[in-house]
Amino acid sequence: MKQYTHFIRQNWALLGFGFISIFWGNFGQSFFISWYGTSIQASLGLSAAAYGSLYSAATLASALTIVALGALVDRWPLERFTAAVGAGLTLACLLMALSIHPAVLLLGFYLLRLCGQGLLPHAAQTTMARYFDNHRGKALSLSASGVPVGEILLPLIAVALIGLIGWRGSWMILAVTVPLIYLPLSLWLLRRSPHNTAATPGAAQAPGAISKGRRDMLTDYRFWLALPAVLAAPFLVTGIFIQQGFILEQKVWDPLWLASCFVVYGIAHWLSSIFAGVLVDWFSARKLLPFMLAPLIGALAVLAYLDGYWIAPVFMALLGASIGVASPIIGALWAEVYGTGKLGSIRSLMTAFMVFSTAASPVLFGALIDRGTSLPALFGNSALGTFLAAVLVCFSYPRSTSRG
Repeated sequence: MKQYTHFIRQNWALLGFGFISIFWGNFGQSFFISWYGTSIQASLGLSAAAYGSLYSAATLASALTIVALGALVDRWPLERFTAAVGAGLTLACLLMALSIHPAVLLLGFYLLRLCGQGLLPHAAQTTMARYFDNHRGKALSLSASGVPVGEILLPLIAVALIGLIGWRGSWMILAVTVPLIYLPLSLWLLRRSPHNTAATPGAAQAPGAISKGRRDMLTDYRFWLALPAVLAAPFLVTGIFIQQGFILEQKVWDPLWLASCFVVYGIAHWLSSIFAGVLVDWFSARKLLPFMLAPLIGALAVLAYLDGYWIAPVFMALLGASIGVASPIIGALWAEVYGTGKLGSIRSLMTAFMVFSTAASPVLFGALIDRGTSLPALFGNSALGTFLAAVLVCFSYPRSTSRG
């Protein structure tokens, strides 16, 4: 922790920008939006299927859009990019509050997913990876702490606001926080940072530094060997959470018991991310890649082959750790291999890959469950597939003898 204390003291402004950007980005995350689902469906007279279809369509559309808009963080000064995305998030919250028709709700979902889930975290993590070289892992893990903090605080805030002023009023309050709190604070932090965030990233990049883009990445065989490992955690964790009813039924767990274990998930998520950030700075992200999937394989094996109430917290701890260790490792990987000059372009494409994978897993898991696949078969085979992804990644970037 001493390393973190000294690092935060020297770079608190830019680290603070990363943290609050990811925290406000939680407005567009599924765990937060889900608290409004029942109220929205009742107000607009939507069935569960219609509501889910609108949400899925908006999510997929945002994934396609971020490929283009995410690259702007490579060409615009960070203050300008942040202001534009903040304006988009404000509009998204206002549209949610004013949704009196499914078409308005669809647009609100789209902007929430684009600006909240996509562009704000994208700007934060691209900035951490770009401006911190020797301390990249710690920077990525500290800014990513905005997610577990949001997982703890924001559901409580949402429930309280909905109870006091209704779901529409709640979104109005959230909309106001962006121009009144987030934008002034984020721009103030950027201006207090010793890093030259007012310049375009190309001008700020050191002469002679590696600067490869999407084309270089997509024509690099190492990328395709690493991709299954990179997408494994978001793909499987989303499928598990969406199909948790099947797990509860097969394991005979009380829903309240599993819900209480989410605290274990959040703590493991945060602690593992902080620890992995230090390891990235010590060893590099490329060298850690073969070990990144160990907690996920353990979680899947525990879920598949062990029974009992005590399994739930163990499973959730391993699942949280799998997400926590992946964030700084994958976040630092692209900068290590392809440089930082076009990092926004690369990260936006990877965000799109991730969103598509999370859209596919609930459908695939649901189809397998409907066909009668047992829990041990479903998650045992998932563990085997994850192990094979870990084997493949051993032949990708870790075999590199030099950067790029």
